[in-house]
Amino acid sequence: MHMSNESLLIIVLVGIVAGWLAGKIVRGTGFGIIGDLLVGIVGAFIGDWFLPRLGINLGAGVVSAIVNATLGAILLLLVVRLLGGAGGWRRRW
Repeated sequence: MHMSNESLLIIVLVGIVAGWLAGKIVRGTGFGIIGDLLVGIVGAFIGDWFLPRLGINLGAGVVSAIVNATLGAILLLLVVRLLGGAGGWRRRW
């Protein structure tokens, strides 16, 4: 499989945006640029695998990729929070 530089750049940008959005939604803040990127890319894989099994198809394009990755990242963060508790995250009153 050959991936162009533009494709790699799009994947990285989608990962950063999705990770940042998921961090804002679940935690209230982001995880930093590297943390957002990792959460977003893993979330994209989760969303790409899980959403079609639920019968949810978001279409094609960058916006749908961001929504898909964000939903997967939110699911990832919620599962981590359930399994690990609030652990390293500061509790908010």
